[in-house]
Amino acid sequence: MKTHISTAPVLEVTSLSKHFGELTALDKVSLTVDEGEVVAVLGRSGSGKSTLVRCIDQLEQIDAGAVYLDGELLGFEQVRGRLRPLSDKKHRLQRRRMSMVFQQFNLFPHWTVLRNITEATVVAHGLSKAAAEKRAFDLLARVELSEKAHAYPRHLSGGQQQRVAIARAVAVEPRVLFFDEPTSALDPELVGEVLQTMKDLASTGRTMMVVTHELEFAREVSNRCIFMAEGKIIEDRPSREFFENPHSEQLRTFLARSNRDANEVNA
Repeated sequence: MKTHISTAPVLEVTSLSKHFGELTALDKVSLTVDEGEVVAVLGRSGSGKSTLVRCIDQLEQIDAGAVYLDGELLGFEQVRGRLRPLSDKKHRLQRRRMSMVFQQFNLFPHWTVLRNITEATVVAHGLSKAAAEKRAFDLLARVELSEKAHAYPRHLSGGQQQRVAIARAVAVEPRVLFFDEPTSALDPELVGEVLQTMKDLASTGRTMMVVTHELEFAREVSNRCIFMAEGKIIEDRPSREFFENPHSEQLRTFLARSNRDANEVNA
């Protein structure tokens, strides 16, 4: 398990709620994430995992509650004693401090790997082209894809594309790095290379929140695991305790079923 680095809070989520029509996707969810923590978010499909990280990352508008990044309220500002949504410009400025790696790689197919990584750092973050390219080449070396800098996404395997997507997300030096089921779109034989890249990132002390169904990754790499069901956090505990001594029947059932499914796949 990764060593905890600091107790300074980076993220604070309070009573976060989100509805899609009559469906309650998130039901008054509260949590904190400290500096350098890796938090794994687990649960069955439809439990609210992806909606949670998308709401924190401001990709979905919340219906109630609040999200704070380094103590700053996200998505809203106080004007004459009342909260109002931020302007698009101010919202974009806030979102620059976070980054997301998606299920689908979302690389621009008509850009090279190098440009996919450098574009945001130059256009949105004001880096010079030379500085952005140096950072990109450093990151490509870290994910073992230096030789692919001038290739196009169509020339890469799914695992390679996801590693480029991770390099792109890291390039903007976010305060928090989110992953939304980053291996779910990959063929089984490609999953390991992406998980290893994520492990390497975690070892550098990055603050990460990872929605995943990879239980061994969560057990080995995360500081904490969160288990969600029906839009609520059922358990939020240190990873070792989470796996060795689940408190709720829901989590015990989830872990038993997940382990059984994994054994059947490996049989």
